[in-house]
Amino acid sequence: MMHDMSVSPAAPATIPTQPSPALPYDALLLYSFGGPNEPADVVPFLRNVTAGKGIPDARLEEVGEHYYGFGGKSPINEQNLALKTALETELAARGIELPVVWGNRNWAPYTDDAITELEEIGAKRAVALVTSAYSSYSGCRQYREDLAVVLDKRGQLGEEGSTGVEFDKVRSYFNHPGFVEANVDAVLDGYRALADKGGDAAAAKLIFVTHSIPDTMEAASRVSQATYSQQHLDVGELIASRASAILRHPVEWELAYCSRSGPPSQPWLEPDINDLLTERAGEGLRDVVMAPIGFVSDHMEVAYDLDTEAMATATELGMTAVRAGTVGTREPFVRGLVDLVLERAAIARGEDVDEAVVGTLPPFRSVCAPNCCLRRDGEPSGVPALCGSGLAV
Repeated sequence: MMHDMSVSPAAPATIPTQPSPALPYDALLLYSFGGPNEPADVVPFLRNVTAGKGIPDARLEEVGEHYYGFGGKSPINEQNLALKTALETELAARGIELPVVWGNRNWAPYTDDAITELEEIGAKRAVALVTSAYSSYSGCRQYREDLAVVLDKRGQLGEEGSTGVEFDKVRSYFNHPGFVEANVDAVLDGYRALADKGGDAAAAKLIFVTHSIPDTMEAASRVSQATYSQQHLDVGELIASRASAILRHPVEWELAYCSRSGPPSQPWLEPDINDLLTERAGEGLRDVVMAPIGFVSDHMEVAYDLDTEAMATATELGMTAVRAGTVGTREPFVRGLVDLVLERAAIARGEDVDEAVVGTLPPFRSVCAPNCCLRRDGEPSGVPALCGSGLAV
């Protein structure tokens, strides 16, 4: 296990001169949230996302205005296709033969579609890579539950797990060197863009942004030594410190949240990015770099909540603001994801593995503990979840 507060560029991947140990996997499942592709998809997609909550279509139409403003299309699907291609390219560059199959929880290609494709290519065991870097109910366990629910509907879930395609998962990777290095690069690009825009980069505040979650889910996300918010704070400190060293001036930073939903009476993590911008503007702040470290790609929460809403707030407040990029298909991120797949394969083979991490937190589990990352603290979901130590609910 490597604990290191620095983030140094890693050497480019090279094709191995000797064959790597055989992978225990027949395929890699790139597993994501999904999003609509056209206006007719928006309400059905939102029905999937809010299933079981009894939200009327009229309300979903209102929420869908965010999507309709972008032609009814979320950027997330094209982003996932780009990441799929980048992973295939990186695997091929290393001489690794591992098909990449893409599936989503909430829109086509659905989890069931992905499992069917895995079966069609003859996969018996696959490793799942979730497009969420952090550990929480919505970022990890909900995907594991969805796999179990879909397999159960297919008649392929036994007492110990899948009776069809077996699944392992890559660990939460918020503190993997590749993810952090790619975010440092994105933040540095953001500061350059701010200077090009006429802002004072040396005086600019760096505001990290992530998706808010209910306080009850935050409490239930306590895995190892860190909750969902603590994971972000650890990564934020690391990115800001490295950016400060490269920029050669102090970088002050804070963590803010976006995309809260649910009734106003339900507490969610705060501050909201718009509230924080307003408060800091009142204190005299004039230059801001917003870095969406809670997202791996520029999907709707980034395109609307930051690029549209938060940027409008900053403009109204007289701020010079830019939004840093997400890790997307940046080379350190893609390289790091393949490293994580190979790390998980070594663990599956029973090898002792030096799990690379940066920051102050340990590597999170690749085999999840029973009842970890529940929706609410102390309340078992009653839904089985794969990729853990048993199917305990």
